[in-house]
Amino acid sequence: MKKPVAIALLLAGASPAHAMHISEGILPLPWAALWFALALPFVMLGCRELKKLSQEDLSIKPLVGLLAAVVFIISCMPIPVPTAGTCSHPCGTAIAAVLVGPSISVLISTVALLIQALVMAHGGLTTLGADIVSMGVIGSFTGYATFKGLRRLGASLGIAAFCAGVLTDWATYTATAVELASGIRGSDPFLPLFTKIVIAFVPTQLPLGLLEGAMTAGMVTLLARKRPDLLVKMRLMKQQEVADARS
Repeated sequence: MKKPVAIALLLAGASPAHAMHISEGILPLPWAALWFALALPFVMLGCRELKKLSQEDLSIKPLVGLLAAVVFIISCMPIPVPTAGTCSHPCGTAIAAVLVGPSISVLISTVALLIQALVMAHGGLTTLGADIVSMGVIGSFTGYATFKGLRRLGASLGIAAFCAGVLTDWATYTATAVELASGIRGSDPFLPLFTKIVIAFVPTQLPLGLLEGAMTAGMVTLLARKRPDLLVKMRLMKQQEVADARS
């Protein structure tokens, strides 16, 4: 069997079990080990950041636990993509990254992904490192940078949060396409397979990205109305903005 045909068959048949994220066995072990090696420093950084913040503020751990539940629930909405060997789904990491920062958001994503793999068979244990890199690392830092950058440019909380949610989702799936194409291409060129996987994601991930943007903006603006003190404490709003909103 020719390699391009074998790859096509692999992609076509990889997701019948509706596994969340990258399915078990999709990535060769050397690639799976590489993604674990890349993910581990970010997870350790998240643990250290959480320990540091919890010593300064006892309320941070309950908030992180709540956000972990939010990310877990949001990312448990699989839409199978049979031609890509994985599923589309919202991520929820933009909300976590905006509220508690990208490092702790990586840790939150890791917990959600691990529980899904162990309890729900959503995604694999060997592919956990790749899922952490795409959803946790790439997603969290993209969302955080987008939000902070737009806020510095004068964007409102809602606009900045919406764009953070959209770009987090799309960046996550671009990274997933990179991981899949790198792992299964063999000796074939990377770019054609990467392009095919990205195109396979577009019909589901384009609207899901917009949905995630709306969810992120909705949660942030709700907090701004109900508990602006929390956003001031998290340095997402200035005290003057709260005063202006109430006047």
